[in-house]
Amino acid sequence: MQDKYIRIIAGLGTNHIMRRLGLLITILIGTICQTAQAQDPAFSQFYANPIYLNPALAGSAVCPRAILNYRNQWPGIASTYVTYAASYDQYVPGIKGGIGLQAYHDRAGNGIINTNSVSGMYAYQTALDKNVSIKAGFQATYYQRSIAWDQLTFGDQIDPRYGFIFSTAETPINNNVNKLDFSAGALIFTDKVYAGFSAHHLTQPDESFFKNTESRLPRRYTAHAGALIPLDKRNPEDGSISPNIVLKSQGQFTELNLGMYVNKGPITGGIWYRWDDALIFLVGLYTDEFRFGYSYDITTSSLGTQTLGSHEISITFNFPCPKKSPRLRQMKCPQF
Repeated sequence: MQDKYIRIIAGLGTNHIMRRLGLLITILIGTICQTAQAQDPAFSQFYANPIYLNPALAGSAVCPRAILNYRNQWPGIASTYVTYAASYDQYVPGIKGGIGLQAYHDRAGNGIINTNSVSGMYAYQTALDKNVSIKAGFQATYYQRSIAWDQLTFGDQIDPRYGFIFSTAETPINNNVNKLDFSAGALIFTDKVYAGFSAHHLTQPDESFFKNTESRLPRRYTAHAGALIPLDKRNPEDGSISPNIVLKSQGQFTELNLGMYVNKGPITGGIWYRWDDALIFLVGLYTDEFRFGYSYDITTSSLGTQTLGSHEISITFNFPCPKKSPRLRQMKCPQF
């Protein structure tokens, strides 16, 4: 699923285009970039980038935390995709909710398409009863998408005998698109189960580089749920298993992820299956102050092994709560 839709940035087209290299890639970029719709970057360690998954997860750990994420998708293909993200969030008693700040940089096509984004979010939390709590989150984002037009080549530049010798008539209004975007999410959880839903790009901003054309960013809908099951009911802190499901939909593409985490001592292991697309293996090390996760996606779709899969790394720093921390139910979700 991910290899079929996530990270198809405006002008980069569909998967069979991704399999082309060099000149063919850039020609096709130039011919379709006026009408293609962009898609969002994706992370396999969903809960190691929580406020990217759902803005309602801002402050879900209660205490302050900072997270760094890195993903290198399909390094075996010439036009690789690399995404960096950094975030900070915590619960603030005075406003009865969590706040979050996230920035990410996404590079596609060896830097031909670049996206820089900064988001701020707020997530209100309240208890329905002694066992159930809910959170509702809102996110505002400012982002810039740019295209390196001088790195592209087009069909009208080709001379049958001498090759690329002409100037192209394909020119954008400008090479940068700056937009304001909004998203929202909700979450319900107990000490053992949790479920959430988020909708990104509520206004579907127009990202076209050309005059009199439109290329709207489709809304991204995400539903996610899971459970935390102790290995030993008499000693819940000894270890646990955590089955999970994450369903995403954006535009005409749908992605279903089914997975399981196993936690024992300071070690977490996980395995996910992204339906008809990839098998994901994860290993994580965590303490009260620090978490490190590494995951590898093995491509199972028609792209095959030539992609060399995808590598992802996450680093989380957990900081102490203020001395007068609130008595608040903490969401016990996976860390990776």
